[in-house]
Amino acid sequence: MAKYFDVHPENPQRRTVGQVVDIVRSDGLIAYPTDSCFALGVQLGNRDGLDRIKSIRRLDDRHHFTLVCRDFAQLGQFVHVGNAVFRAVKASTPGGYTFILPATKEVPRRLLHPKKKTVGVRIPDHVVTQALLAELGEPLLSSTLLLPDHEEPLTQGWEIKEELDHVVDAVIDSGDCGTEPTTVIDFSEDEPVIVRRGAGDPSRFE
Repeated sequence: MAKYFDVHPENPQRRTVGQVVDIVRSDGLIAYPTDSCFALGVQLGNRDGLDRIKSIRRLDDRHHFTLVCRDFAQLGQFVHVGNAVFRAVKASTPGGYTFILPATKEVPRRLLHPKKKTVGVRIPDHVVTQALLAELGEPLLSSTLLLPDHEEPLTQGWEIKEELDHVVDAVIDSGDCGTEPTTVIDFSEDEPVIVRRGAGDPSRFE
């Protein structure tokens, strides 16, 4: 049964955030709010957690998982960012974008796209997510909480608790969050490719 944490949206309770991070560090799987929509998250090295996310969302090996990072410095440890891409990504973060970029050796191989050796990265503009990332001290390995039989992501904490009570370890509720997944931009080639249109304005990459 999932633990339910009610977190203040503007002043997250430090003790509660610490309890959530303890669950993540104990190989737990959490459902948490972001500036785009709810996401499923586990610690970077949590192989079982990765399999659980794949099972919940029925994902195959070609799915790009996302490293949700606290800031640009942390993002730069996990992906290669050239000068032109640096400017574009920097200007768009924090915010509702996910960028697909070539991964560094810091990223476990099982997280990489099998052919491209890429991974998704993003920096959210959400107080609670940022508090979790600050306490954790590393990125959260994440995927949008979009269930296979749903057309839209779940957006209410209580609804997620009901739906996923026996398959996640914690649900973090801080009131309304976004309802759209991130806009996904693939920077693995010379020119940016818009893979998915969502919360972030895609026009700057067209």
